[in-house]
Amino acid sequence: MKNYILLNENAVYYECGFSCDNVVFLKLGSIKYFITDARYTVEAKEYAKDCVVIESSDFIKDVQKILKKSKIKKIVFDPNDFKLSFYQKLTNNIKIKFEAKENFSKLKRIIKSDEEIQLLKKAAQIGRDGFKELAKFIRKNGFRESENFLHFKAIEKMSHIGKYDLSFDPIVAINKNAAKPHALPTNTKLKLHDLLLVDAGVKHKRYCSDRTCTSYVDFETFSFKRDQKFKNKKHQKIYDLVYKAQLNAIEKARTGMKASQIDKLTRDVIEKAGFGKYFVHSTGHGVGLDIHEFPNINSRSDVIIEDNMVFTIEPGIYLPEEFGIRIEDTVVMKNGKAQIL
Repeated sequence: MKNYILLNENAVYYECGFSCDNVVFLKLGSIKYFITDARYTVEAKEYAKDCVVIESSDFIKDVQKILKKSKIKKIVFDPNDFKLSFYQKLTNNIKIKFEAKENFSKLKRIIKSDEEIQLLKKAAQIGRDGFKELAKFIRKNGFRESENFLHFKAIEKMSHIGKYDLSFDPIVAINKNAAKPHALPTNTKLKLHDLLLVDAGVKHKRYCSDRTCTSYVDFETFSFKRDQKFKNKKHQKIYDLVYKAQLNAIEKARTGMKASQIDKLTRDVIEKAGFGKYFVHSTGHGVGLDIHEFPNINSRSDVIIEDNMVFTIEPGIYLPEEFGIRIEDTVVMKNGKAQIL
């Protein structure tokens, strides 16, 4: 793709190693333009690789000026990233054709480089360490604390007291609140023998981690390890089923499969056990600079899975007003198979 324009922060970062919350990035042939305001130009000149950095107080005017001077006939953009007002102003009184290509930047990033995979591995390790610190807190001080407070503690422990940005706002849910896949924290307090679901991740050099653990609450041995022993027999039955579904996909996923086939590896296990209608979301999603990237691992996706793709495998069963269980790991496809990061 010869000529394109980007507004998305992570898309811009991928192109030049730097980004900010107010930038227009142009690639015209072999020339890259990083257009930003006076707050960011000093850092942009230092960190934006191989870019002409332009300080601007009127992006529309300056972008149009560059485009007209370049004499190009067509430029590609992602309509998902543009506000209608910005697009209308930018394309007004200019003869260049703006060609819409949805998600073209995310599609460029669908296969990760070895360097990106190392960054994602490091993010995953930092995330696991955060889960261990949160488990340690819960063992010592979690009894009778509310979801709201544990949510605050999840932010503190996952970020290593502010050292790392989070991939997303953590999900912390007890018992029936865990039956909502994206539960908001409440004042429900943690008790012995409860079920606790935590979904959280951190960023390392902008690359995200993503992991979900569902655990039995015993304040002597509490952990986020995969081996969980619940007092409640139904909790145990559903946990074992979800874990079986997840392992089935991790063990059998292969390059050359369609993404929908990997989704089927989790869904078939859960449907066979009679809980298919309670698995209400897709099996997974790509992870990288964005927490949700390509490939989408769902029943409709014909994307062919290739080595160096990174995505989650996260089956779940959600029984309304009872409880929910989700088990999630991020995997990378290497040498034809899935490896947990």
